[in-house]
Amino acid sequence: MSLIMNRAILIIFLLGFSTVGWAQVGINTNTPQQTLDVAGATAEVRVDGLNTTNNATNLGTGSTTRVYADANGDLTLDNSGVAGFRLLVDSENYLEDVQSPRNRVTQVGTALGYDITAYPADFASAQFTLTKNAIIEVNYSVSWSIYKTLTPAADNRIGDGDARVIQTGVYFRQVTDPSDPYDGPAIINDVDGVPINGGPWCIDMNASATTCLETGGILALNGQFYNNKDSDDGAYRDLRNAGSDYVKLGPGTYVALFVCRVYVGDVGGTGAVKLYLGPDDDELQIIAHYYD
Repeated sequence: MSLIMNRAILIIFLLGFSTVGWAQVGINTNTPQQTLDVAGATAEVRVDGLNTTNNATNLGTGSTTRVYADANGDLTLDNSGVAGFRLLVDSENYLEDVQSPRNRVTQVGTALGYDITAYPADFASAQFTLTKNAIIEVNYSVSWSIYKTLTPAADNRIGDGDARVIQTGVYFRQVTDPSDPYDGPAIINDVDGVPINGGPWCIDMNASATTCLETGGILALNGQFYNNKDSDDGAYRDLRNAGSDYVKLGPGTYVALFVCRVYVGDVGGTGAVKLYLGPDDDELQIIAHYYD
């Protein structure tokens, strides 16, 4: 074979290699429409570097984690706030599903002040860190049940017909102990030093509802009326409050917690009324809107 023929074959080979090297690549398809085309109505792509084991900013099961493309085009989980928006907590069942002293609130008549109540079901996922100043958006739907005495049972329903107001809200604590959501101080002021929602608010009353033990800044206050005149019938569980609000917070690690109070004009008839916060599914969403 001549030298000219050998060169011609080499050129043809290189041209063919170049065409293959720069062609579109398809997975589950012979006709890719993009440089990389993964076909199939339920097709998924896995990147091991973005999973919860390898990346601490992956929010995990039951949450929604946003994937971003950085300046180099690399896929990443945002941890710097540079995107301006970050979903910090997105829980479909934020509080423990119990009816116990940990989430119990006692009726206090018309006294001022709230009670700290209910524990996050998963404190590790509940805490979040802000990397710089942000406007925090809070949205929640919280369940509650109510009984005339300590015993949380269907045959222990309130039947006095008195109108009650069940009011709930959210406040933030700084996380100082990663195993105890109540160890750090309650946040009273926003990042500008302004009391949250005109506070400080009493978030913990003594047993007789005469002395405030702790104050904090309460967000998303909302209430529902409740009364029932038939102790053998009527709703007593899976009742709900919902609320939304905003606050400006600075850098740090925080956890969102709940407060509650039960108002009634006359405590003489059924004075031992007890409410349990969070015995059923409770949704909480916390979003950071970074602004500087």
